[in-house]
Amino acid sequence: MKHALQYFFSEAAASLWRRRTAAALAILTIAAGLFVLGVFLLLTSNAGRLINRWTEAAELSIFLRDDVTSEQLGVVEEVIDRSAVAANREFVSKEEARRRFRRDFRDLAVAADSLDTNPFPASVEVRLRGDVAVGQSVDELTTRLRSTPGVADVRFDRRWLERLLGAITVLRGAGLFVVIVLGLAAALTVANVVRLAAHARRDEIEIMQLVGAPAAYVRGPFIAEGVLQGGAGALAGLLLLWIGFAVANARYGRLASEALGVESLTFLPVGLALAILGGGMLLGCLGGYIAARGVRTS
Repeated sequence: MKHALQYFFSEAAASLWRRRTAAALAILTIAAGLFVLGVFLLLTSNAGRLINRWTEAAELSIFLRDDVTSEQLGVVEEVIDRSAVAANREFVSKEEARRRFRRDFRDLAVAADSLDTNPFPASVEVRLRGDVAVGQSVDELTTRLRSTPGVADVRFDRRWLERLLGAITVLRGAGLFVVIVLGLAAALTVANVVRLAAHARRDEIEIMQLVGAPAAYVRGPFIAEGVLQGGAGALAGLLLLWIGFAVANARYGRLASEALGVESLTFLPVGLALAILGGGMLLGCLGGYIAARGVRTS
């Protein structure tokens, strides 16, 4: 088996070198398809990290009326504690709310200080558990708190989280469609290149058949040729993706990290990169197999 594989891949490498222009076209086609796949995976991977972080940090803000009593505040806190969706809660007084406004919006701090009264309501900030941040139980809690005496309003950012999740789902679907189309194009390109190789070696194939060479030895090099093209295309696509990511991250990574509230943007995980490499080899193998089936072995 070892000697057979050595024969397949040595013949495939020699054939690719003889038709290197056509082989380069097939490799570039596979690289383009897997580069697009990598871009989609890169975007959705970092977006998924971002959503997980935002979901874990999701907060429910309960704004209190100015005339709220300590008994009403106690009822609000009891409702929160009994809901089993809160990781922790914090009471924010009117003065603390104004202090936070001054800290976060320094340009407007003077305008806020010029008012005769404090316009900022007291509130209870609830940090939600990550597994229920977009769950139905939060909606039930929100509805109950809105009807609780002393509560002026309840705000929760569930809608934009759900819309963002929906956008990522659409993005993944669009990426899958594009990748399927490009994958088919890549496989057919490899098949055509391998057919050219088979046509150029038709005399050699006939001699192998005359001496009784097994069908696997006749077709094996063509399948190996497809695998090599697919692997080279995948490596080229990953290299282009890494270079593009490194350049973009160097120029805009810090700005994006600060805007999105994450430590840094990350490249594809090693396992995912290996899966792309394996996918490229599989595409090449498919193209080689399609061409090899057209080679007569009897």
